[in-house]
Amino acid sequence: MKVLLKNQQKRIVINPERIKKVLKKAFKLLNLQKAELSILFVNDRRMRALNRQYRGVDRTTDVLAFPQQEGYKLKVASYRLKNKEDFLRNSLPFTHNSPLVLGDIVINIHKAKCQANEFGLTFYDELNRLLIHGLLHLLYYDHEKSRYHNQKMRKKEKELLNRIS
Repeated sequence: MKVLLKNQQKRIVINPERIKKVLKKAFKLLNLQKAELSILFVNDRRMRALNRQYRGVDRTTDVLAFPQQEGYKLKVASYRLKNKEDFLRNSLPFTHNSPLVLGDIVINIHKAKCQANEFGLTFYDELNRLLIHGLLHLLYYDHEKSRYHNQKMRKKEKELLNRIS
């Protein structure tokens, strides 16, 4: 597992090791130990600009995800396949020795802090939720597609968060 973190906001201190620990557990649960992703932490202003640029929505949001493997449907091992080897054989065109580059997650740290207060959560509980939410988007879960897909994604999100805690 390889996680690249970049923090472009200065107001809120984050613990990179804590974040990597959560992602390591999630990767293990999803049989994605050889996967890579990058995470960018930003403020409201930067997130609004990114949301406008990539989604055409002129407001801030809490998380954006940019899958690296456009055009491919990832088969998440813990959902459809029995083991890691099946996942490696049946997903993307890469060798067993090369990493699976999932993509990029952008998290609005300021919005995460506000939402934690709003939902009565700790900052890291909300940050974990956003990390898992973004990760699932990289695996082609899409809650905006339909009610069914929303329920499917929320269920997987809840399952992972419960098992990580």
